[in-house]
Amino acid sequence: MEFVLLPTPHEFAIAGVYLPPMLVAGVLGALATAMTVRLLNRYRLSRFFFYPSLVLLGLMVTYTIFIGTFIIGA
Repeated sequence: MEFVLLPTPHEFAIAGVYLPPMLVAGVLGALATAMTVRLLNRYRLSRFFFYPSLVLLGLMVTYTIFIGTFIIGA
C-alpha cells in the first residue's frame, strides 16, 4: 500500500518574511470574525447572546480551524 502525501504549505513568504500557516489562518479568522460581529451588531442579533465576548472568541476559533483546515490545508 502506497501513501501519497498532499502538498501542504510549510510557510508563507510575504514581502520576504516567512510566516507559519496557522498565523495566516488566525489573522484571516480574526478578520472573518470582525465582519461577522459587525453584521450581528448591525442587525441587532448580538442582544440574544448571554455573553457576547465568549461568542466572539468561539467564532474566532471556529473560523480559524475551518480556514486552516479547508482553505490553507495546514
